[in-house]
Amino acid sequence: MSFILAQFLTGLASASSLFLVASGLSVIFGVTRIVNFAHGSLSMLGTYLAVTLVPLFGVGSVLGFWGGVLAAALCVGVFGGLLEVAILRRLYGSFELFPLLATFGVVLVVQDATLALWGPTDILGPLAPGLDGTSEVFGLAIPQYDLVLIALGPLVLGFMLLLLRRTRWGVLVRAATEDREMLGALGVNQKLLFTSVFVVGAFLAGLGGAVQIPREPANLLMDLNIIAEAFVVVVVGGLGSLTGAYLAAVLIGEIQAFGIVLFPEITLVIVFLVMAVVLAVRPWGLLGRPEPVADSTLPAGAVVLRPMGKVGRLAVAAAVATLAALAWLAGPYYQQVASEILVFALFAASLQFVTGVGGIITFGHAAYFGLGAYGAALMVRHAGLPMEFALLAAPAAGGIGALLFGWFSVRLGGAYLAMLTLAFAQILWSAASQWYAVTGGDNGILGVWPSPWASDPATFFLVVLVVCVAGLAGLRWTAHTPFGYALRAGRDSPRRSAAIGIDVGTRRWAGFALGGVFAGLAGGLYAFLKGSVFPGVLAIPTSVDGLVMVLLGGIQSLTGPWIGAAVFVGLKTLLASATDYWRIILGTVIILAVTGFPQGIAGTLADWTRREGR
Repeated sequence: MSFILAQFLTGLASASSLFLVASGLSVIFGVTRIVNFAHGSLSMLGTYLAVTLVPLFGVGSVLGFWGGVLAAALCVGVFGGLLEVAILRRLYGSFELFPLLATFGVVLVVQDATLALWGPTDILGPLAPGLDGTSEVFGLAIPQYDLVLIALGPLVLGFMLLLLRRTRWGVLVRAATEDREMLGALGVNQKLLFTSVFVVGAFLAGLGGAVQIPREPANLLMDLNIIAEAFVVVVVGGLGSLTGAYLAAVLIGEIQAFGIVLFPEITLVIVFLVMAVVLAVRPWGLLGRPEPVADSTLPAGAVVLRPMGKVGRLAVAAAVATLAALAWLAGPYYQQVASEILVFALFAASLQFVTGVGGIITFGHAAYFGLGAYGAALMVRHAGLPMEFALLAAPAAGGIGALLFGWFSVRLGGAYLAMLTLAFAQILWSAASQWYAVTGGDNGILGVWPSPWASDPATFFLVVLVVCVAGLAGLRWTAHTPFGYALRAGRDSPRRSAAIGIDVGTRRWAGFALGGVFAGLAGGLYAFLKGSVFPGVLAIPTSVDGLVMVLLGGIQSLTGPWIGAAVFVGLKTLLASATDYWRIILGTVIILAVTGFPQGIAGTLADWTRREGR
């Protein structure tokens, strides 16, 4: 009994810290409808600032400790307001993935800025004065600071509910959550309201990070770790529901507290399994509400997809011929970089087909890329097959995974669909990280090399070129078939498509599976290119990289993913070899691109071409 109580209290303490971060994310999403990927970075900043400010305020005093924690949270709140004014304000009303891309750029900038200011090593924070001992609870010695955290969560929840229900600001926030257009028609300054919401949400994120300093050191991996769990809490609780977020935080905290003892082999996967189960049974979360079906998932200002003209075909043929010449003119290093660009171009094109053509917003496309990589690697490792046959397993594994996960996912819409795809990807990543007997866990699968006839870098580059160009051509051709037109019709107007007899759900499912097939093929090529496979191919950064490539190139351009992959991979490779702070440069480029060229590189070039032709 004492063990159960101790774990229960530990889970409550973790839940309170998690709720502070998730509540800020929930408030921001409820009003602005922005999925703030940088929210974990705000929490990380809160931790680092608290480690710095608490000693300045006085480590030995209670007022000094809590004054430093509060000051850190306030600084993060101000930073969040500046972030909204400088970047996100320009993206309201745009396609929902554009703010995600912009906030991912912020993540990169904050990571390198934090590295430059505080260094790469973990930093231990001071203990809270007067709370560094234990107290007896039902005969158990419980850390006093944990008891404070347990009380802090409900206090913050109560304060936020009081603020939202009993103040004019809260009334306006709730009105904006219900109907932003009507609120604007009543003369409310929406810009000021949205900025204030971001300040409050960032303050809560910073507070959640700052109160952690007595429990864990500040480190550069905190941002991605906390944002994944915060997404789970917000989605399981119901988007925009603070009470639901607290209940979900308690649920997740307790599951982690007991799971690490009872089921240590699935500790990484259990949280995302819970999210997947909740969304499969109750798609809008515990206390959320169903979102209305959108009339269209087409980005504003998007152009109609048309078959490539003669000039375009000649340009593509010239580009392919130029790439083929690299096999003889360039050295092995450039051939490998070019191969990687081609592989990610195919991966990005498969994501563009799902999101741009099919209108299915997915945050977990790395699942099918990783399944393809592991499918090919396992055929080499356990079945002893050569590259030619092992590579066939890659699209099969990606397609089967997308077929299975897509059946659950495509029934949903909006952020819930995106979060469920993320959950499935994280489940696979967790399984790959801990299933040592099959995947090798964090040690990965090594020795996944091409067949002897293709072991030369130039020959393997030609193999990648042929396969990727064929895959890109196949996706482009499919977009202009009757199936592709039906898929686009369901994207543009689901109700009208259903009214004329198109089975929108089935076509979305089939389109999702087809995207998984080509993503799996790209993953298989990637495995042989690198000679190994690690769980990172299934992780969140891989999915986000794919979205960055698609949005940089242009989500409504079938050529966009090729351009986006070339720019992103090429720039990332160039910067990583030139400086240790390549993330801050790449992040700045991404932010400037998404705010200055929301149609992507290909879309902007097409606009310029049309204007010149008038």
